[in-house]
Amino acid sequence: MIDLKNCSTALFVKNITISKEFYCGLPGLTIDMDFGKNVIFKNGFAIWEIQNDHIITKKLGVENLTSLKTNRFELYFETDNLTEICQYLLSRNTRFLHTVHEEPWGQLTIRFFDPDNHLIEIGESMKQFVCRLYNQGLTAMEVSEKTSVPLNEVIRLIKPDKPL
Repeated sequence: MIDLKNCSTALFVKNITISKEFYCGLPGLTIDMDFGKNVIFKNGFAIWEIQNDHIITKKLGVENLTSLKTNRFELYFETDNLTEICQYLLSRNTRFLHTVHEEPWGQLTIRFFDPDNHLIEIGESMKQFVCRLYNQGLTAMEVSEKTSVPLNEVIRLIKPDKPL
């Protein structure tokens, strides 16, 4: 059975510092995880600074991500069944931005468009990609450095039944 977990909606922003200050100033919004250019809020949405060398920018063009005339967000899901979902979408002739791609932080993702041309991302769950990197031979510290996931969280994910 393929399982999708809606993690957040990601808003693409020009300047993460300005946007973080704006959203943190709204009542009730607090940061859950801050990865520098990507910030996840506790209520389930994220802001991502547009990076010129990112696959989204390369495929869509920076002008399409910075124009106020276009939508600058994607719907984001996580799964432990990325390969199966990708195969299913390919069999349905889904229009992809890209098939399986490893992000700079190590997570495998796919991105595609819905019938109304909205961008949708599905990525490996955090536990899955952290454990995959660890099982590929990276130390817990190296996984933390590559992913920006705090070391205590990496240890919790790779050794869930051992106390910290």
